[in-house]
Amino acid sequence: MSAEPLQIYIDGNFYPQADAKISVFDHGLLYGDGVFEGIRFYNDRVFRLEQHIDRLFDSAKAIHLTIPATRAEVCEMTLATIRKNNLHDGYVRLVVTRGVGSLGLSPYHCKQASIIVIASTISLYPAEKYEKGLILATCGTRRPSHDSLSPAVKSLNYLSNIMAKIEAMAAGAEEGVMLNPAGYVAECTGDNIFVVKNGVIYTPTVGSGSLYGITRKVVMELAAEAGFELHEIEMSRYDLYTADEVFLTGTAAEVVPVAEYDKRLIGEGGPGPITKQLIAAFRNLVQTTGSPIY
Repeated sequence: MSAEPLQIYIDGNFYPQADAKISVFDHGLLYGDGVFEGIRFYNDRVFRLEQHIDRLFDSAKAIHLTIPATRAEVCEMTLATIRKNNLHDGYVRLVVTRGVGSLGLSPYHCKQASIIVIASTISLYPAEKYEKGLILATCGTRRPSHDSLSPAVKSLNYLSNIMAKIEAMAAGAEEGVMLNPAGYVAECTGDNIFVVKNGVIYTPTVGSGSLYGITRKVVMELAAEAGFELHEIEMSRYDLYTADEVFLTGTAAEVVPVAEYDKRLIGEGGPGPITKQLIAAFRNLVQTTGSPIY
C-alpha cells in the first residue's frame, strides 16, 4: 500500500482522504438512502467485478435509484481508484447515495445520485481465526423480511445488522446469527452461513432472508466442482447445533470456519475437512482469476 494519503473517488474527481466529503444534505447520510458493494482484489485482479456491479445496479433499481453511469463506467471507476492508490491486494467500498436533497423524506428532491469509490485494505477477522474458527451466538434482532426492505438489497441502512453485531459481541462471540421473522436461520450479521452434516453441505435459501452473496455463489460452485452434494434449505438453529462443520462466506470474510455456536462446539471445535478443502480452493481461485487492474 502506498504511503501517500488514500485518494477517494467522488463523482468524477479524486480527493485526498482528509478532503473527501459529502454534503450534510445527502440523503445517504440523512436517511441511509443508497446502496453499496464491497469488492475484493487480489494479485492485481478484481474478483468477480462484473457480478458485484450487476448486484449494485439491481439493488439500485429495487429502491428506484438511478445510477448516473453505465455498468462499464462504474467498473472503470473501480479499477481507476485502485490504480490511483497503487494497490495490488485489498478491498473496494463502492457507494451510491441518493444525493443532495432537502430535509424531507422525498427522494425526488435529490437531483442526482453520488458515486463514491474507496480502495484500501481490510482484515475482517484475525488470521488465527481461519485456523481455529469463530465463535457465534444467536442474536435477538431479526433479519428484515421481504415485505419490509428486501434482504437482497445491499442498502446503506445496516442498523439491524449493527444491533445484532452488538448483541453477539456482548455474548462473547465474534459474529452473530440472525434469524428471520419465522425463526429460521437467515445469515450472519455480515456473512452467509453454511453447514456440513454427514458429508452433505447445506445453506439457507435466499428466501429465508439471506443476501444473494457473491462469495456464497462461488463457494457453491466450488463445492459442486469438488463433487459435494449441496442443498438450500430452511435452516433451524438445531441444524447448526448438530452440524459436523459450519463455515461463513463473504467478500471481506472470504471463507472462515466456525468453532462454537451458542456455547456448543461445532464438530471437534475447529475447522473440518470439507471447510479446509473449500478454503484452499477459494484461495487458489481468487489468486488466479479476476478483472486485470493494470
